[in-house]
Amino acid sequence: MLQVSEELCIGCGLCEESCPFAAIAVVDGLAVVGDTCTLCGACVESCTPGALTIVLAEKSGATRLTDWSGVWVYAEFRKGELAPVSLELLGIGRQLADTRGVPLAALLIGAETGDAARQLIGHGADTVYLVEDPALALFREEPYAAVATAAIRRFRPEIVLAGATAIGRSFIPGVATLLDAGLTADCTALAIRAEDGALLQTRPAFGGNIMATIVCEESRPQMATVRPKVMKALVFDAQRQGEVVVLDTTAGQLASRVQVLESVVGQAAEVNIQEADILVSGGRGLESAEGFALLRRLAEVLGAKVSASRAVVDAGWIPYPHQVGQTGKTVAPKLYIACGISGAIQHVAGMQTAETIVAINRDPNATIFSVADYGIVGDLSEVIPKLIDKIEELRQR
Repeated sequence: MLQVSEELCIGCGLCEESCPFAAIAVVDGLAVVGDTCTLCGACVESCTPGALTIVLAEKSGATRLTDWSGVWVYAEFRKGELAPVSLELLGIGRQLADTRGVPLAALLIGAETGDAARQLIGHGADTVYLVEDPALALFREEPYAAVATAAIRRFRPEIVLAGATAIGRSFIPGVATLLDAGLTADCTALAIRAEDGALLQTRPAFGGNIMATIVCEESRPQMATVRPKVMKALVFDAQRQGEVVVLDTTAGQLASRVQVLESVVGQAAEVNIQEADILVSGGRGLESAEGFALLRRLAEVLGAKVSASRAVVDAGWIPYPHQVGQTGKTVAPKLYIACGISGAIQHVAGMQTAETIVAINRDPNATIFSVADYGIVGDLSEVIPKLIDKIEELRQR
């Protein structure tokens, strides 16, 4: 909380002027803190008399950092299968755990999970903490958060990772709140700091214009969500051995104020550009929504899916589920063909891990060429039809 010293405060108003959230005001010659205070510290820095102090509340439970050990990955299980991001997180989790010299565990929550625990062990987990109950078959935030929080409090892992999916983004922040822990969202890189073993959590900031590295030095667990397709999953090892620990649930943990009436597949799931091996992506260089008809023809002959940059999604040329980039989907196909895309850093952040990138743009100085493996300078309306003809010709041989 932000404390104001009545003895030191002179009512100068510097704190009020410096607060970016209008959370502090001078009333009758004394600074008064409002409910919108975020403890950013701007007012403390501006307070010449030193009348303002941020006092952090003591955390409940274990306070020593050494009481927490191990790396955990939340294994998202939905509609009878593991989310691919769970296996990707086990890949980076294995690296972090080996660097720290601690075990790697997966937390699997759901119902009728079948051989999912075996898959998690084969992909790198030393232990799988399994919570199975019919009440957990359909995702609801409150039970999932309660179950995850109870498990983390019991076993005290120092690092907890989850996918930045609709489910992960929905309940993991609640878990962090219940644990009074820090949480970094949408990380693109994770590493261990050598001097103290802290988790370095890197994510784009300010619209992707800079990369920020965040560290939670004084609290545990250190929690982060990671976008799908950013990390690489380990190759499945059928011979790998691990332990499955079954955890019980309580009626209180399963209680929820939400009742799921029906679960349907939305448009985003049907498009699913993140699972495509080949993507043909369009940008402003298409000049109009009609330009996507040409891209769809190319995608059809390649057996690919169509994606897009944010600019054309904002323009209404194609729906949001097709968007690649910092505010869209992160993809890692075997082949990514960028058509009329300039190469803004926000877009590149979402596709730079593709195995092969081909860029087609009439501007020879377009930024996209700096990340492309192959570049074609030319008009899309001339280049793409020739590509289609050549591909069809080769297939007929």
